Amino acid sequence: MVPHLTTALTGPLRDLECTFLNAQPVIEHWFRTKWLEHTPPFYASVDLRNSGFKLAPVDTNLFPGGFNNLNPDFLPLCVLAMQSAVEKICPEARGVLLIPENHTRNQFYLQNVAQLVTIIKQAGMRVRVGSLLPEITQATEIALPNGGSLTLEPLVRIGNRLTVEGFDPCVVLLNNDLSAGVPPILQNLEQSVFPPLSAGWYARRKSSHFAAYDRVANEFAALLGIDPWLINPYHAVCHQINFQERVGEECLAAQVDGVLQKMRAKYAEYGVKHDPFIIAKADAGTYGMGIMTVKDASEITGLNRRQRNKMAVIKEGLQVHDVLVQEGVYTFEHINDAVAEPVVYMIDRYVVGGFYRVHTGRGVDENLNAPGMSFEPLAFETCCTLPNPACNPDDMPNRFYAYGVVARLALLAASLELEQTE
Repeated sequence: MVPHLTTALTGPLRDLECTFLNAQPVIEHWFRTKWLEHTPPFYASVDLRNSGFKLAPVDTNLFPGGFNNLNPDFLPLCVLAMQSAVEKICPEARGVLLIPENHTRNQFYLQNVAQLVTIIKQAGMRVRVGSLLPEITQATEIALPNGGSLTLEPLVRIGNRLTVEGFDPCVVLLNNDLSAGVPPILQNLEQSVFPPLSAGWYARRKSSHFAAYDRVANEFAALLGIDPWLINPYHAVCHQINFQERVGEECLAAQVDGVLQKMRAKYAEYGVKHDPFIIAKADAGTYGMGIMTVKDASEITGLNRRQRNKMAVIKEGLQVHDVLVQEGVYTFEHINDAVAEPVVYMIDRYVVGGFYRVHTGRGVDENLNAPGMSFEPLAFETCCTLPNPACNPDDMPNRFYAYGVVARLALLAASLELEQTE
């Protein structure tokens, strides 16, 4: 199922998708050469927005937490990609120690961990799940809503090796984004750790990622002869912000105004009749915390105490000091009356599927990954690697191929980003 695109697929986006279809051999050759030069992240998910006149990534997660939302038919793709990823980093790998987030009450997240366990097992490796939670002092089985179960075990460190009882893995796979920093038990391990510790949100910045994406998008756009704006949101960043003490508001308002002015010029160039908007969000962190929609710079200096408190703190209670000012990209994809946006999943350099985040309580200009709000995932029916030139650009295989191309651009940007931090 593909959500209905509210606006007719005409003009620049239709031209963009036609370009992708016509240039498929050029695009795939370009990606192959890039992956010879750069190492892809172990895995990633990319949030996309499709406005009908623009298709762009708005967030890239290097510790993806929704593998349980993928179409079960794509399990073979996941398994093959997992084999490729592990063979690159540890050809002799027989055992993987998976370390999840400390979300023992989040049943949906735990189903994601269980699905990762299944993928790793199907890829021919033993896998155990080691928990950072101090209350996990023995093997603890947790029943899951889908009828399955997951066993968490206490981590044990012996010298510079991380284990659980009776298991000596050669690869440590993190599904924990390290927002609060790197625990001592994970430091200076002799085993391979993926993603690298430097990819954690304690160190990573979204502005660094989108700076790398600027480079990737500009090179790709030059290759195809397209306007990079069609696949790239404008962005800026402000440092030394303190929302509670109203420090840095002038910087933030100025950056918002600057990005809005550039957007207005592009909207005029392409005849877009909608009002431009900005997404201001914490430069580090995830889970949809520390995010707001802004349509005028005056809104920044007019925030009330509740709004400032909402922006001031993210996951793990961390204070927000750096803010990314990102061009807002409308999502005009709908399922029934609900707004939808695609999320594409990758392991190694391979697209392995995705799903639509479908939100009944949010608008076309709002963040859909919102805490405390319900959303329903809708798995992609086909993979993102098999376009069909005989179909219209907006038909299922071709729209999914366009998603896969733009998501892989974000994946390549993440590889450049990790090279810099490493």
